[in-house]
Amino acid sequence: MTPTAPFPAPDSRLLTTNNGDLPTGGGSTGRSALPEDLLREASQRLAIVCLAIAALWAAEFILVHLVHPLPGTLRDTQLASHTQWVPVFDLVGGASFLLSLALFWYTRRSRRSARFLLDLALVYEVLIALSIGLLDYAVGTPAGVSWIAVVILLFPPVIPSAPWKTLLAALTAASMDPLAATFWRSQGVGTPSMPAIFILAAPNYLCAALAPVISHIITRLGREVRKAREMGSYVLTDLIGRGGMGEVWQATHRFLARPAAIKLIKPDVLTAVTKVQADVLVERFRREARAAANLRSPHTIQLYDFGVAGDGTFYYVMELLNGMDLQTLVEEYGPLSPARTIHILQQICESLAEAHERGLIHRDIKPANIQVCCLGHYYDFVKVLDFGLVKSAASEAIADSGLTAPNVVPGTPAYLSPEGAMGEVVDQRTDIYALGCVAYWMLTGRYVFEGQGAVQLMARHIHTPPEPPSLYSLFSIPPRLDEIVLACLAKAPEDRPSTARELADLLGECEVGEEWSREHARLWWGSRLQPEAAVSFSD
Repeated sequence: MTPTAPFPAPDSRLLTTNNGDLPTGGGSTGRSALPEDLLREASQRLAIVCLAIAALWAAEFILVHLVHPLPGTLRDTQLASHTQWVPVFDLVGGASFLLSLALFWYTRRSRRSARFLLDLALVYEVLIALSIGLLDYAVGTPAGVSWIAVVILLFPPVIPSAPWKTLLAALTAASMDPLAATFWRSQGVGTPSMPAIFILAAPNYLCAALAPVISHIITRLGREVRKAREMGSYVLTDLIGRGGMGEVWQATHRFLARPAAIKLIKPDVLTAVTKVQADVLVERFRREARAAANLRSPHTIQLYDFGVAGDGTFYYVMELLNGMDLQTLVEEYGPLSPARTIHILQQICESLAEAHERGLIHRDIKPANIQVCCLGHYYDFVKVLDFGLVKSAASEAIADSGLTAPNVVPGTPAYLSPEGAMGEVVDQRTDIYALGCVAYWMLTGRYVFEGQGAVQLMARHIHTPPEPPSLYSLFSIPPRLDEIVLACLAKAPEDRPSTARELADLLGECEVGEEWSREHARLWWGSRLQPEAAVSFSD
């Protein structure tokens, strides 16, 4: 597999952040009215508004046809006026009801941008105002303030747009009463004089004057949200996941429009725990950033930036990946074939080999930290994530006071090596053991050992011999692959493959029949799903 181009070597500037005011460009990364995710939420509210207005027209239909004309409730003159008004309502109200339902359906089904849908909402506001105006003057002079005023005040806070657009739509909607009166006068209906009509429409215009003020407040809050979401030169857009350490957001570079994922620890996370725990989180976060910044393998998650935002939020920016982690892949689609398992394992070995050669031990290899991606024209391209527990092998003799809390064993119990479970000094072969557990998971969909709680699980890793994965796999696993996985799971580190490169070579020697090729991977991804941008987030 051809490697992707590595990113430039890190220097001291990578660990600093410039939070000064920088010029912004246009488009979604510039100073737009609202962040993209808030725009999408507003477009989703448009569907709710359409449905609510459709329900109001339906309720009005019931009142007009069933309640209002009941015997004894109207005098003769009122009944005559009502009889004249009902056909108009049926036509105008029915059209508005169908329009609301159509826009509700279109909003839920359309793939158009949120900005387009919000512009469409302004057109909808004017059409609803026209319907109300036609009903107001259908039989002469309306009584009281028009419902148009309510519509004008409803749209800016619920479905915000740019203030100038809001003002234009509001003034147009406010003018629907005079326009409707002019129409009915041309049809011979007795309506008030134009000065009187504009006096009756005055509340509409007052509300129209207030509408851009409301819109300005909403958009200013949106800009404040955007500013609060700025991390260096990146702007947060969508929340991808949450964990005990914090959050992962999808983000966009303000100048390059390059998508990225930002992992962060917010200050409130640190204040919610003890000082010791907070120090552990911050040190783990810093270590993960530094470790990833110094690794060049295309199969290791790439780091773009690292720093501390103005509000004290620790963050680092990494590449955004298309695909899913191995935990999700096996849970949703079942165990993998031996050929595909070897294909994935060899890529993981490439990442670990570089880390080990630099004296770094990952210490938290598990399916949730292995992302299987669609990268350009490559499918099943592997990225190793989450170097938060990485440790220098040269410092193993020194207490790791800055990384783990007292009396806590680092790592995940289901993938913990015997020496790690016993709290002994570990080397790169602890990652080889964890990788054997990952291989077992991929081949069988089962953990190597299961137990009631972490202590029992770790005890089984220490004492219980593992069974061959072929006993539980749906596939025909070659004996040699069984042997390699069991060798990785050896209790004594010296009985395992000594390096990740040695393990990759052993896997390459396995005869598994039909190989897992790039074409197989492409067909699998194309037939199963269209992966959305995502990045795993683990503790």
